[in-house]
Amino acid sequence: MKIYRLAVFFIGFLLFSMLVDITASAQTSAVRGKVISEALPLSDINISIQPTQIKSKTDSSGLYVFSNLSAGTYKIEASGVGFKKMVRTVNLKQGETTELNFDLSNFKNDLDEVVVTGTLKEVSRIESPVPVEVYSYKYFRKNPTPNIFEALQNVNGVRPQLNCNICNTGDIHINGLEGPYTMILIDGMPIVSSLSSVYGLSGIPNSLVDQIEIVKGPASSLYGSEAVGGLINIITKKPQNAALFSADVFTTSYQEHNTDLSLKFNAGKKATVLTGLNYFKYGNPVDHNHDNFTDVTLSDRVSLFQKWNFERPEKRIFTLGARFMYEDRWGGEMQWNKSYRGGDQVYGESIYTSRWELIGNYQLPVNEKLFLAFSFNSHDQNSRYGTTSYIAKQKIGFGQLTWDKQFGNHDLLFGSALRYSFYDDNTPATTGVNQAIEKNTWLPGLFVQDEIALSREHKLLFGFRYDYNSVHGNIFTPRMAYKWSPNENNILRLNAGTGFRVVNIFTEDHAALTGARIVEIPNKLRPEKTYNVNLNYLKKIYTGNGTFIGVETSAFYTYFNNRIIGDFDSDPNKIIYNNLDGHAVSKGLSTNIDVTFNNGLKFIVGATYQDVATYEQGIKKQQILTEKFSGNWAVSYKIRPLKLSLDYTGNIYSPMRLPLLGELDPRKEYSPVWSIQNIQLTFAGFKNIEIYGGVKNLLNWTPNKGNPFIIARTNDPFDKRPDVDNPYNLTFDPTYVYGPNQNIRGFLGVRLTIK
Repeated sequence: MKIYRLAVFFIGFLLFSMLVDITASAQTSAVRGKVISEALPLSDINISIQPTQIKSKTDSSGLYVFSNLSAGTYKIEASGVGFKKMVRTVNLKQGETTELNFDLSNFKNDLDEVVVTGTLKEVSRIESPVPVEVYSYKYFRKNPTPNIFEALQNVNGVRPQLNCNICNTGDIHINGLEGPYTMILIDGMPIVSSLSSVYGLSGIPNSLVDQIEIVKGPASSLYGSEAVGGLINIITKKPQNAALFSADVFTTSYQEHNTDLSLKFNAGKKATVLTGLNYFKYGNPVDHNHDNFTDVTLSDRVSLFQKWNFERPEKRIFTLGARFMYEDRWGGEMQWNKSYRGGDQVYGESIYTSRWELIGNYQLPVNEKLFLAFSFNSHDQNSRYGTTSYIAKQKIGFGQLTWDKQFGNHDLLFGSALRYSFYDDNTPATTGVNQAIEKNTWLPGLFVQDEIALSREHKLLFGFRYDYNSVHGNIFTPRMAYKWSPNENNILRLNAGTGFRVVNIFTEDHAALTGARIVEIPNKLRPEKTYNVNLNYLKKIYTGNGTFIGVETSAFYTYFNNRIIGDFDSDPNKIIYNNLDGHAVSKGLSTNIDVTFNNGLKFIVGATYQDVATYEQGIKKQQILTEKFSGNWAVSYKIRPLKLSLDYTGNIYSPMRLPLLGELDPRKEYSPVWSIQNIQLTFAGFKNIEIYGGVKNLLNWTPNKGNPFIIARTNDPFDKRPDVDNPYNLTFDPTYVYGPNQNIRGFLGVRLTIK
């Protein structure tokens, strides 16, 4: 009987214990969820629960689950390679399962992308002591354009400036400084300058671009003269990373047609080759403002590009690229054809441009990091501006040897460079007494850079460059940069340096060739020297719900002890180029704001205030064709279930002073506030295919609105009858231009990508 009672008691105790366990189990909590990016699941993402030591990883479907948790408040952390960690707080109730999802779309390590422009070596953007803005080719697809020149209109503080109403030449302004102060590089090689800075930019197709790196401010100590206002480095696609085949074709209601093709193939076992072709055709003369002159220059352009990447032992670099570009463009009276070229019967501006380039980068087969970079380009231009003939040839060869050496907390870079320039034309640029340009110019140089890691938060960079110009002698350009980053979400950068530039009027300023004004150079033009400083602050904010906010602000100041600016005001019949009797200053403030929500909505907004002026005899004078304020934006929204993307882009400019032809000129002295806005819809619902279309210049703005005319004296372009029907006492002049003269227009395109 005792044994029976003991057995009953034991069985009852077991049942009671099981009941307690089941009850306790029923009261435990759980959390589960999914981790995605761009609506796609992410596998192998680390999930941890704080303050516990419990960890897990997402499966192939991006799912995770934690069971048997006590009720309470926890912090769940998601992190993975290529993403910043995201932490969310969850309050677990007893006996309930809570769903907690993570969207890491906006937590990608964008600032860890590799840049080379700021320091001439590959570093992550966040580690660079020099502020570098990076724009991928995807950014420029928000407003598709046929060339780099037009694409840069969507970058804050950077403005493509048209300089002629007839042939639509242009340059790139950075922080209010004209194109000659901006150095344009392709893969780090300074091959777009002088003669090619006027027409070369429009011949660079978007199809060969991987990303564009922009440095605003001094860079002369590394890149030499011309990098006074800043530089734009166009990084071309790497063959090994490119798609096997891609095509991008679009057309507009203006009958502009653009085709981009690229093909990748292997040449043997050790070489990968990328070939690209761009063809642009616009052959539809329009005259919406009824002045009998083309509103937009007509163009027939082809560009062929090829880049080779060679596989070498120990992953040493050897790349070789070449590009050929030919363009036939013209603008003028609507009845013009090539039989009138160079004559005085019907006015036209006709430019034939032929250009080829070779660029390469070779890592020497030694233990040290020694790199030999080289480039060569040839540019031929055959032009007629009415009866004015401008025939010019330019050849530039460039070689640079760099040695990258780590020594303790010092990251050293030593370099030597040699640049050879040949230039010849049929203008006073090569024959005049005051503006003589040597046909052959040699520019050897040496530079050194020391980047010192003082601590995890502080970096200091010193740079010094010495060049010897065969015409102007010794050139010294020191540089200093400081970076303070108390954490990865706050970075302060200070950059300062000097600049030096030799002015070549006829190769850089189109106004010297077009129109009926006489060019006058009363004195021999001296080089321009500058002192520059730039202060940059970057703030990044990652919210718990997946929103990213980035704010970047820069203050800049450039002082010129000499500046060569065309004087359009003293005499309406002349453009006078002379040394500045005083000094010039460019200063301002620029801010970029990037806000990205995880619902597919993204805002990129930028604004720049600048004051660019000369000071002579105590009198301040604002620079012509330079706005005080500019802003730009790109608003994007992805409707992921429908595979649709909506992009709304635009810019706005405050009034700028314009070149008038005297006190009687009835045109406005200042431009109005003007804006170009565009909208685009992209459908990516087909395999390997995107279809896009939209409207450019939604407001239908053109510079002729509010003005009696844009081009002066279109009824007498050769000034044969200056006293007939000329109440304002004007001469023929097409330089009153500050924005594109294209009306509202639709566009439609398709992209095919085979990886």
